[in-house]
Amino acid sequence: MTTLTIRGGRPLKGTIRVSGRKNATLPLIAASLLAEGTSRLENVPQIHDVLVYRDLLIGLGARVDWDPVRGVLTIHTDGVRPGEPDYHLASSIRASYYLLGVMLTRYGEASVPLPGGDRIGTRPVDQHFKGLRALGAEVWLDRGMIRARARRLRGASVYLDVVSVGATIQVMLAASLAEGTTVIQNCAREPHVVAVANFINACGGKVSGAGTDTIRVRGVDRLTGTVQTVIPDDIEAGTWMMAAVMTGGDVTLQNVIPTHLTPIMAKLREAGAEVYEMGDAVRVVGTGRPRAVNVKTLPYPGFPTDAQSQMTALLSLADGTSYVTETLYEDRFRFVPELVRMGANTRVEGRTAIVKGVERLYGAPVEATDIRAGAALILAGLAAEGETTIYGLEHVQRGYEKLEQKLLALGAQVQLERQGVAVG
Repeated sequence: MTTLTIRGGRPLKGTIRVSGRKNATLPLIAASLLAEGTSRLENVPQIHDVLVYRDLLIGLGARVDWDPVRGVLTIHTDGVRPGEPDYHLASSIRASYYLLGVMLTRYGEASVPLPGGDRIGTRPVDQHFKGLRALGAEVWLDRGMIRARARRLRGASVYLDVVSVGATIQVMLAASLAEGTTVIQNCAREPHVVAVANFINACGGKVSGAGTDTIRVRGVDRLTGTVQTVIPDDIEAGTWMMAAVMTGGDVTLQNVIPTHLTPIMAKLREAGAEVYEMGDAVRVVGTGRPRAVNVKTLPYPGFPTDAQSQMTALLSLADGTSYVTETLYEDRFRFVPELVRMGANTRVEGRTAIVKGVERLYGAPVEATDIRAGAALILAGLAAEGETTIYGLEHVQRGYEKLEQKLLALGAQVQLERQGVAVG
């Protein structure tokens, strides 16, 4: 168990650099197995899920060199052979399922455990199965394992019944080495989908349309290693932006792509914050108590579900009543009782949180249940009067690099403690 103790009530001020995007890094690591030779990923965050994926690749025969200081991950695939990834490692994170399409299209067979990850609601993999089967694979469940095989995948038309980032990337990865052309419709449009397409193309693949709702993948016979820089993490940036607003602070974030932050910036401006775009940097100034706003999560380019918990925490201090509707995951509001423990006046009705803003929050012991819930409680603790202790911080560390160091750099009073077995 890892805890973070926060002495709240201090405005955050200063400049920090945003890390590489977790949700881009993990599929890019998996995609490296498509390519022969060596690939190098730069701006890789030093977080738990990245280290798990590194170990998964080593277990499959890859040689992986990790430079955490420079954020460089170098992957040599010449020794990779078909096989099952380590069960406990693979089942501990959701993104391990990308190994299914990668190993299947490269080696003709694949096995991965049913995915793990945060418990935020129903997260089916049926669209992954649908896409791989459309390409000619046999896919089945076998005592907690997903297994697939195909002599060679063939291009096909795939219509995703729901907009799914994971299924979009899965089919795109599998189709990259398939015979013929695959057309994927009703695709996710997130920037990390584009990042994976760019990586495949840099390896010699032929993917077009990424960032729209229709992607075309013309399969090639082989891919070769390349170098790619991981895009900045928009959710980390959004979290720090909201922290600035909640604490009445003044925070500048470097290494961002402002267009990826448009929905978050729009809501912060609507709430009364000052937001300045400066090339690859954004400055956010809290101007007093935020105004109440309504928020509804939607697939990109809508307001991101991964920023909803933090926004709900922010609105708990707003002047007026806000309505936050979660359209993607039914258990995203599991953190609300912990927020109420700190003095928030928030209740959940179905998929909507009704947030009646209070003038102040108060420090309390609270528990993080997933990455974004923990981030929301950190924001609440930074703004609260008194001391807040957040238990289960290891959840948050799965998605936020150098969390304690960045908080200290912005002037927060925090102390990180590891109890029992050390984590890192």
